[in-house]
Amino acid sequence: AFAALKDAGEVVTWGYAFHGGDSSDVADSLLAGVTSITGIEFAFAALKDAGEVVTWGYAFHGGDSSDVADRLLAGVTTITGIECAFAALKDAGEVVTWGDPEAGGDSSD
Repeated sequence: AFAALKDAGEVVTWGYAFHGGDSSDVADSLLAGVTSITGIEFAFAALKDAGEVVTWGYAFHGGDSSDVADRLLAGVTTITGIECAFAALKDAGEVVTWGDPEAGGDSSD
């Protein structure tokens, strides 16, 4: 799947729906204000101008960040990802992870 960031901060997606080509579940959050997109093999994470993160794609491999959603509402400065997991760095130095626990998506230990 692919995701493109337009000049006005809107995201357009296409390709294999299950791996992020279909962003319709979060489409309202991707209409404006997105500053960057991080893509991994199965999912995407968009960083918005207020430091909020929006995710979509294969849920178990990072497309569903609901377990840490309260920590991704603001203050995120950078997102990075590997094959099946994401990590977000917040402005106070906190790191938030989600995705496949065996791939680094669970840093709670």
